[in-house]
Formats: sequence, C-alpha cells, structure tokens
Amino acid sequence: MKAKDLAKVPQNRSGLLAGGNWIIDQVKMVDVYPQRGHLANIRSQSQGTGGSPYNVLVDLVRLGSPFPLSAAGMVGDDPLGREILADCQARGIDTHFLNVNPKAPTSYTDVMTEREGGHRTFFHARGANALWRGTGLDFNRSKARIFHLGYLLLLDALDEPDAKYGTRAARLLASAQAAGLKTSIDVVSEDSDRFARIVTPALKHVDYCILNEIEAGKTTGFNLRNADGRLDTTAVRHAAGALLQCGVRELVVIHFPEGGFARNRKGEDTWQSSLDLPVGYIGGTAGAGDAFCAGVLLGLHEGWDLGRCLLTGVCVAAASLSHPTCTNGVKSLKAALALAGKFGLRAPLVAGS
Repeated sequence: MKAKDLAKVPQNRSGLLAGGNWIIDQVKMVDVYPQRGHLANIRSQSQGTGGSPYNVLVDLVRLGSPFPLSAAGMVGDDPLGREILADCQARGIDTHFLNVNPKAPTSYTDVMTEREGGHRTFFHARGANALWRGTGLDFNRSKARIFHLGYLLLLDALDEPDAKYGTRAARLLASAQAAGLKTSIDVVSEDSDRFARIVTPALKHVDYCILNEIEAGKTTGFNLRNADGRLDTTAVRHAAGALLQCGVRELVVIHFPEGGFARNRKGEDTWQSSLDLPVGYIGGTAGAGDAFCAGVLLGLHEGWDLGRCLLTGVCVAAASLSHPTCTNGVKSLKAALALAGKFGLRAPLVAGS
C-alpha cells in the first residue's frame, strides 16, 4: 500500500466479509458409492448450505459470533437464490454485496455421502458463481476487518488472468488490502495442475492463507503424506514456509484430518491434534474444512493466540462432522469446545506439540 493511501484506511474495523461460492447442497446418504453403471440406494436426503462464504458465515452465526457478518457473491433469480438470501437475512448476515443475476441459475451440488465413514462425492453445477467478478464490491463501504475469499479454482471469472495482478482474484484481494482489510483465502481440492497458475498470484495479497494438506501440497509441489498415507510433518513445515515465501503476509494454516498446523511470518510453528472421535460419530465430512476455517477466523478476528485459534478450529470441525450437511452439526462455541473434554485429543502430531 502506498503511503498516500494510508489516510483512507478506516481505523475502526470489525466483522467478517465473506465472498465467493454460494451453493445449495443436496445431500444424499447412500449405502455405497457404486461403480459406473451400478445402483446405489439413497437412504435419506437433506438440504444444506454449501460454498466457503455460506458455510463460514453460517458456522459463525451458530457459534455466536460477537462481530458483524456480511456476504458477497452472486446467486440466481430463482427459488434457491431467494432461499439463500432469505436464510442470510434471517440469520442477521448483511446481503448488500450478495448480487442477484437473472440470467444464471443459483449454484448447487449433489453430495453423495456414504453411510459408512461419511465419505462424499460431489456433482457440482457452477451456476452464477462462475460469473462473479466482485464488481460493485466497494471495500471502502464495508466496515469489516477481514475479507475471506473462497474457493479459488472454483470461481471461473475470478480465476481468469489479470495483466497486472496475475488473476482477477488477486486484484480483488489487493483492493481489499488497500482499503484496510485483512484478507483470507481458501481453495477447492481438485486433481489438476492449475494451483501454481491460479493460487500463487493471489498469495502476494493474502494475510491469512488457510488450506488443507492436499491444496497446500498442490500449490507448493510438496507431497504432505508418506507412501503409507501418514502425514509427513516435515513436508507440512516446508509447504507452509513455501507459501510464506510466495508472499503470504502474516500466517499460513494447514489443516488435515489429524489436526492443524500454523506458521507465522516470524517462523513460529503451532501444532494442534484433532479430536479423538468415536466410531460411528461422523455423519458426513462435507463442510469440516470450512468449519475449521470459521473457528480459526473467529480467533484471528478476536486476537487470540494461535494455539487457541487452532483448538477452536478442530473443535468446530468436529462439531460439523456430526451431521451430513455442512453446517447443521455446529452449535454454540461453548458446545464445540466441550467436545474436546468429552472425546479428548489424538496423540500429538510431533514431539512437544
């Protein structure tokens, strides 16, 4: 930011503005995921929230967020779009920057969740999300402290090249920082070679980079798991360091089923094991990453130490895992934190953690 712009930065900011993918999830519980051409039985069906901003904001509402929450993005002028708007307004989420496009349908995902273990497979319709460029999102009119953007790689217009910033998403994040907001990103997990081209340019304009181990590995080129599937904690550290070298200003957080890891700009590392959940507890894994992100962002907004942020993240993720939908398992912050006492933690990820 140029010195002449400093005077424009509001000194008193509070709240989270979350933008990106707005999705309705249609969650089907199936007895088994079938081979091509075979049949699976749908045992139950439910509808829920989907997409990074929608999940994170609803999780924060359910946790009892003490700060204002705002939405940014695009939905269609259809029943699903109107449902999202009404749901946000009922929960007290400001929808001023959540635009309606009459020419595109609201995005939805069919989530096929296996009853045994909660593993899920997604069939996604990009809809209006693919057209959102952040047009009309005036960060100087927002009082939010943090702008969270997700998911990179699943926002077609924002993933497009930009001559100056590398991608349109990077330009949008730079605009948020210039207005005085802290920025945060999340990325979708996909099997592609697009990470370096689309994610890396954005990192120069990110304060908090919150990814899972697959996304961190794809972005940096590190394999974060050994051949036997165990987490490679040394590779996790290397990946976090590489993300900071790519330009992340303050903090990299990498989460995985075993827990979470954070490294700040000073090179300080923090590890946190996940909860030791009993067999049969997991109703579905969809939304657990966003729940972890919501817990961490809550702590970062409130100025908590990283240990407390990560513990909150794994507890909120554990709460989310109890239900097939992305957010219905999350209750109050007190209830989420109580799960740590109820179930205990897994063994430390590294000695002394």
